[in-house]
Amino acid sequence: MYVTLRDRPGGTSGRKRPGGPLRRVSGTVVLLGTVSLLTDVSSEMVASVLPLYLTAVVGLSPVAYGFLDGVYQGASALVRIAGGYAGDRGQRPKWVAAIGYGVSALSRLAMLPAAGFAAITAVVTADRLGKGLRTAPRDALIAAASRPELLGRAFGVHRALDTLGAAAGPLVAFALLASLPGSYDSVFVVSFAFAVAGVAVLVLLVPDLPSVPGAVRAGVRRAVAQVAGTRLRRPLLAATLLGLVTVGDGFLYLALQDRDDFAARWFPLLYVGTNVAYLVLAVPLGRLADRVGRGRVLVAGHLALLGGYLLAALPGGGVGLTVAVLLLLGAFYAATDGVLAALVSRLVPADSRGSGIAAAQTAVVLARFASSVLFGLAWHVQGPRPALLLFAVLLAGAVPVAAWLLRGVDRPAVAAGDEGVAA
Repeated sequence: MYVTLRDRPGGTSGRKRPGGPLRRVSGTVVLLGTVSLLTDVSSEMVASVLPLYLTAVVGLSPVAYGFLDGVYQGASALVRIAGGYAGDRGQRPKWVAAIGYGVSALSRLAMLPAAGFAAITAVVTADRLGKGLRTAPRDALIAAASRPELLGRAFGVHRALDTLGAAAGPLVAFALLASLPGSYDSVFVVSFAFAVAGVAVLVLLVPDLPSVPGAVRAGVRRAVAQVAGTRLRRPLLAATLLGLVTVGDGFLYLALQDRDDFAARWFPLLYVGTNVAYLVLAVPLGRLADRVGRGRVLVAGHLALLGGYLLAALPGGGVGLTVAVLLLLGAFYAATDGVLAALVSRLVPADSRGSGIAAAQTAVVLARFASSVLFGLAWHVQGPRPALLLFAVLLAGAVPVAAWLLRGVDRPAVAAGDEGVAA
């Protein structure tokens, strides 16, 4: 299997283009997807056991878990813009991303001695800071290596590979805990090994593509002016509004566990169900976003999330309803994660692409931090089902407002000869 899209602006490949979802997708995108695959095996091994570990083993209350989940969701916001700007400014996004991946890898080992709430919070914060530092430079590399009219597909392929790792991670964790019951240390050690492999692929194989070869390096003022431009304001408002009513995965899984013996028994595998749905839908929804508009697909993804809230809030459970919630949650991620990055990357100049993507991602994670804390309080006061219904109502009100903000903000596919093609 090979890919044929140019890895550098002006470069070409003489091979015949293959069919399938990888057709015309850059080799750089596939390598970055491999890095994310290995890293997500590592991170999801830990994430899949963390809610149960923190509540059942460490003994955190819903309010304390809500705070920690908020840190997990929002700590990366502290460095996302710095990471995006550093990649743009230095025209070396690969090495900025490598530092972020390395910090996250080391945090896996740091989980071994962490026992109390403060220590675990510090380790989770370090992991998320690493994620925040790497995400925008990595996405800027994807955009730099892809044709503008195929950005949705490129991000979809990357997210599909990323999600393949995310689906495998909980399976590895489940197998380890089944073989060594209660041995969470084994999960942390094996997750570290996968993270190191991901860093190795990035450092040794991924080319360090600048956003715009030969471009003048933008200063802080110019970068801020470009990111704060009128074209990006409405998408940032929409992303923030929707993020404020997005409940963290861990809370949804704990709500399913609270009502459902099936979910309680197979808790680590709930992540697998979500990630399999994400894996299957990432490329099709990315291609759909290229055709019909990325803003529309982004809004539709939040309608899928609304359906997940409503099903998770039902008093009765069972295998069918649990699987339906996981499918809807996977559809939500497939329609929003890479699609938002693809949308924003076309609304800012190429030399500030990383900063623009980072600004949107920062708005989302800060909003989700607030959402996690508020949902934890609502759970503590009202219980899981009333809290889910409350957020469902809020999300139902936010969706039409976001749709209005995103109306006409992007075009469907553009012509192949559009300016700014960096393939």
